[in-house]
Amino acid sequence: MFDGYDSCSEDTSSSSSSEESEEEVAPLPSNLPIIKNNGQVYTYPDGKSGMATCEMCGMVGVRDAFYSKTKRFCSVSCSRSYSSNSKKASILARLQGKPPTKKAKVLQKQPLVAKLAAYAQYQATLQNQAKTKAAVSMEGFSWGNYINSNSFIAAPVTCFKHAPMGTCWGDISENVRVEVPNTDCSLPTKVFWIAGIVKLAGYNALLRYEGFENDSGLDFWCNICGSDIHPVGWCAASGKPLVPPRTIQHKYTNWKAFLVKRLTGAKTLPPDFSQKVSESMQYPFKPCMRVEVVDKRHLCRTRVAVVESVIGGRLRLVYEESEDRTDDFWCHMHSPLIHHIGWSRSIGHRFKRSDITKKQDGHFDTPPHLFAKVKEVDQTGEWFKEGMKLEAIDPLNLSTICVATIRKVLADGFLMIGIDGSEAADGSDWFCYHATSPSIFPVGFCEINMIELTPPRGYTKLPFKWFDYLRETGSIAAPVKLFNKDVPNHGFRVGMKLEAVDLMEPRLICVATVTRIIHRLLRIHFDGWEEEYDQWVDSSRESQSGSSKQKKKAKSQQYKGHKKMTTLQLKEELIDGEDYNFLQGASDQESNGSANFYIKQEP
Repeated sequence: MFDGYDSCSEDTSSSSSSEESEEEVAPLPSNLPIIKNNGQVYTYPDGKSGMATCEMCGMVGVRDAFYSKTKRFCSVSCSRSYSSNSKKASILARLQGKPPTKKAKVLQKQPLVAKLAAYAQYQATLQNQAKTKAAVSMEGFSWGNYINSNSFIAAPVTCFKHAPMGTCWGDISENVRVEVPNTDCSLPTKVFWIAGIVKLAGYNALLRYEGFENDSGLDFWCNICGSDIHPVGWCAASGKPLVPPRTIQHKYTNWKAFLVKRLTGAKTLPPDFSQKVSESMQYPFKPCMRVEVVDKRHLCRTRVAVVESVIGGRLRLVYEESEDRTDDFWCHMHSPLIHHIGWSRSIGHRFKRSDITKKQDGHFDTPPHLFAKVKEVDQTGEWFKEGMKLEAIDPLNLSTICVATIRKVLADGFLMIGIDGSEAADGSDWFCYHATSPSIFPVGFCEINMIELTPPRGYTKLPFKWFDYLRETGSIAAPVKLFNKDVPNHGFRVGMKLEAVDLMEPRLICVATVTRIIHRLLRIHFDGWEEEYDQWVDSSRESQSGSSKQKKKAKSQQYKGHKKMTTLQLKEELIDGEDYNFLQGASDQESNGSANFYIKQEP
């Protein structure tokens, strides 16, 4: 929803140039610590009473403007960087869903986050950390162990329409049979056996070899989309041997009859399942494509960025002016934060002109049809107006829904929103939402749904009452009928586990839990971390019909004896024929002395 918003959104050392004639911000003296509050700049000599030093970036500023009760950090960015970026142990702990050794609190956003303005030094610090930081491995975390040991329920793949296989997962469920490598075997060659799905957790399946009945001793987790997972019948078609696990070889003397009995009427994967997986991993966005994307240091405007890489539908965008290609921005390809070149001009949105006068070799503009489409709206009748009040998720603190104001009405249904009580005088922290966005709500939404509404900073008449506030400010509430009331059948339930991007640190994908569901809105909690890190997100991000190739629902194929011989190819008459041989009493070298029965297709 807010993929990639960076909490360091207030770069006081850069100007706000745009296609509109924006005022240039005069450079500030570099020899003094600086704080920018509500558009005003203050400087303080080092060592003055009431000052504090940020433990992350080393900047000095007014203590009261610092974050956390202990005033250890100058901003939420430094707080997060200290807790989850510069500490490899903390990153690993978060990826593993374990409490970190040292936690940093996320406090309410101050006006413009009271960002200290020696930003060049701060940015250099982050870049140096990025260069020296080692990659964190996921090898230490096992979803299977995490799910099993705590009896958790994982969100099904069908909940994630924007993810690979999200629209063509079909009715893959428990008891579906597959052919998998047999690890309980001493043969020198790779052999397979049939297993059934005992439990599903997203793409991961807990499998049990056929013949183990209620014995879970050799159960194992694997990714059902992996290259070693096949529909029943694949071995027969591919000339691969089916070998029963060594542990249960003694249980049956007639394995062919056992298989026919167990598989008749059972479901397996569609024969084109691997092809569907491959197709769902093909993305229309390619490296070197140019897009317009929100400026993470000035939310009110966009900049040109270039697609550096595409991973699972997520784009790593590098701002076009970044010479060393480290000034990047992560978001999903269906994110509302990216647009085609020329979008800003077409709707009247602020835009930062690039210093690069012509496209670099190999770079090209992304075709407009690849971007997520927004619902068409009619602005000719009753519509949003400047000054109207509403409630909105704060993109700089995604755990809060705040009192907000419409600051500007753009074309095509887009609105510029500001958070009351913490806006910059120049509007540099306004942000753009579409009128149909699931991140803006009518006045009273939080009260009706028992969500804590964050009042304007400095507002003392508490508890906050909308009626009083509208009267005091001489404002009107945006009409309820103008907001998006669509609630998709998303399938999420409270308590479900999933992997979620930390939208304040979008390069991190974390173990998370759905803790609240309000219509289409989900509250995501990062396991092992405090509730202050929770984030409100939209439950539905539909993949585009124009670019998606997976619209037909993939149905599991059923094994129904003679009628499905071509699908599973394991009927008794086939096993008794010339295509299969049963070999008994394999050599000691092959089986360590144990009798070995296996089905093998002759070439």
